[in-house]
Amino acid sequence: MKYLSNCFWLLVPIFVCNIVFISRLPSSYARDIFWKDIPPFIRTTENIARIVIFTLPVLMQFSLKTPIQKAGLGIYMLGLVLYFASWILQMYFPQSDWSHSLWGYAAPAYTTIVFFAGIGMIGRKSFVALPHISIIYIIFSVFFVAVHTAHSYVVFQRLQP
Repeated sequence: MKYLSNCFWLLVPIFVCNIVFISRLPSSYARDIFWKDIPPFIRTTENIARIVIFTLPVLMQFSLKTPIQKAGLGIYMLGLVLYFASWILQMYFPQSDWSHSLWGYAAPAYTTIVFFAGIGMIGRKSFVALPHISIIYIIFSVFFVAVHTAHSYVVFQRLQP
């Protein structure tokens, strides 16, 4: 039963958001466009880092006992708001200057660092003998977000007239 109280559950709202909203996003986010001609280094490292940051939370104990963990929950919630807002702006204001800017287009990629940092702060202990799991998770999250944002940059540049 203790294994059910892991940090993977914190990823569920993100998965649900992506499933629900993916069809409502501008066409440039469609899989066949977003992944077209992405350099192999970006494609491979992004996918490996994605696997790590989406599976490692299964090993991280969800707990809100310490001040850092409680702050982590607040940061996680802020991250969700920023992430969902970045999608909403793309869906409802696709022709805005923001949506057509690099900052706006890449926002769904780089805003994820906030909720990933929150997850790392919440899951400070592991179910297995893996010391410093939260630091490992945050490092992989930073790496993933950097590569994912670079991917968004490549797509954004390709879309420019």
